[in-house]
Amino acid sequence: MIKEAVYHRPKNEYAYAIDEKSVHIKLKTKKNDVQKVTLIFGDPYDFDSNQNSWISNSTDMWFNGSDDLHDYWIAKVTTKHRRLRYGFLLENPIQSIYYTERGFYKKAPSDASYYFCFPYINKVDIFSPPDWVSSTVWYQIFPERFANGNPSINPKNSLPWNSRRPSQKSYYGGDFQGIMDKLDYIASLGVTGLYLTPIFKAHSNHKYDTIDYMEIDPQFGDKDTFKKLVQKCHAKGIKVMLDAVFNHSGLYFPPFQDVIKNGDNSPYKDWFHLHNLPLKTDFLANYDTFGYVPTMPKLNTENKEVKAYLLNVAKYWIEEFDIDGWRLDVANEVDHAFWRDFRKVVKEAKPDAYILGEVWHDAMPWLLGDQFDAVMNYPLTTAITEYFTTNNINKAEFMNSVNKILNMYPETINSVQFNLLGSHDTARILTLSNSNKEKVKLQMLMQFTMPGTPCIYYGDEISMEGGEDPDCRRCMIWEEKKQDKEMLGFVKKIISLRKQFKVFRTNNNFAFLSPKDRNNIISFTKSIADQELLVVLNNSEFTEKFKLPNKYNQQKVLDLIMEDERTLSDTISLPSYGFAVYLIEKK
Repeated sequence: MIKEAVYHRPKNEYAYAIDEKSVHIKLKTKKNDVQKVTLIFGDPYDFDSNQNSWISNSTDMWFNGSDDLHDYWIAKVTTKHRRLRYGFLLENPIQSIYYTERGFYKKAPSDASYYFCFPYINKVDIFSPPDWVSSTVWYQIFPERFANGNPSINPKNSLPWNSRRPSQKSYYGGDFQGIMDKLDYIASLGVTGLYLTPIFKAHSNHKYDTIDYMEIDPQFGDKDTFKKLVQKCHAKGIKVMLDAVFNHSGLYFPPFQDVIKNGDNSPYKDWFHLHNLPLKTDFLANYDTFGYVPTMPKLNTENKEVKAYLLNVAKYWIEEFDIDGWRLDVANEVDHAFWRDFRKVVKEAKPDAYILGEVWHDAMPWLLGDQFDAVMNYPLTTAITEYFTTNNINKAEFMNSVNKILNMYPETINSVQFNLLGSHDTARILTLSNSNKEKVKLQMLMQFTMPGTPCIYYGDEISMEGGEDPDCRRCMIWEEKKQDKEMLGFVKKIISLRKQFKVFRTNNNFAFLSPKDRNNIISFTKSIADQELLVVLNNSEFTEKFKLPNKYNQQKVLDLIMEDERTLSDTISLPSYGFAVYLIEKK
């Protein structure tokens, strides 16, 4: 047994409370090295004086998948008095060893102090994301390109709707009234969350270069119109999440303009990260920016005045307009102390508000319960894209990636991760898929059967295309004859299924069934108490066959795509880029 590969820490994703009595315990071992893991646990103060030994119990740990290097194990333990000591018994055909906080032993230590410690489950420390998020399906709108409902407020030199491909500087007049005019369409999809990219006064069409965080950009409407939009969304059961750009402002943000004008005499010079004065506002700027973009000066969120200003912004739009969440742009470049205070302010204003960070990598430092509820799940996006579209990874690598992603965070966080296939920052999924709509369906099925909260980028449901920014920000197509009705029907179906069946949304007992061979059938299952979901996807241009595990032979299932009942045989045959989603009712 390779002891060096065995890993556990009694914190973060390896040990966490899921309620006031229960904890999840996870363990990582070398791939294919350990056949069985038993969790040994008990109250630290339970002692058998006759045996001069700590009193413990044991339970088998569930195999929680593997990646290219490791196997993962998980167990749920209900504590006796909200405290726990625990260790692990690891077994393979050659060896059995005990793993504790002090190391490895051939015999189980009898002293509780040798074991890992979960000192106490304090209610305030339990990570509790908003209940509504895991059952929400989001629809992302880039407001400038969704719908023009009030041409009288169009920006100067606006182009006729969809008259040409967008450039970095083009305008078409999308606004709040346009969104309101299309709310029936949005609701008809079955989505229950609206994510809007920035709406505050800004210089650009994308609005990530804020001029005034307390004002609506006039091309979208005014505050009364926005309040009306939120109210109409809520009346249809749709939550509203706004984009907060707190890492950087825009070039025309008045405090930054004051520094340009007054230099060392500006009261705002410490609002930014200046290298020297006077300011040089072209490339390369002599101040910190987002990337190397001189029109996006980085804000100094450690400055008390900056912090107070931005935290007031966070509170204001919740209290005055009843928004339901914040998506935080470039969240990983802002200091953790700011985000901790941000969470306190937001949760005081609205306890069930959703706080979503834009972090493209392992985000555990932001997901400790004191900052974000979730992050945008770009590792999952990348895995799906690289397997189903670009073919940069093979089947085994894809399965390894998914298992690794599902084990990156506590299950409580997985349940509210923001799962997307494309956005205003990426080429559209149909374009990446070389216009193969069947490949897009496979990706959407993967997205909608994963734990978390899925998001559709406006227009993907009608097969809109577009390359990298700005081409991915084309105007929404509203001429029905140009919309892909077949794709629209498919999207509505999978949204409906996810809302109807809880097993779509869970990660309970997730396991890949298909072997990591050359065959391009991806199959996995997951289950809750009374239902099991079996998903089979053929990522191949050829008809492929997949032999099911024996337990599914002659199993009666409900085919959720074809909407009929059938009995499975021992083999499933799927056409090119075909798929099947079966529901098994447990008795």
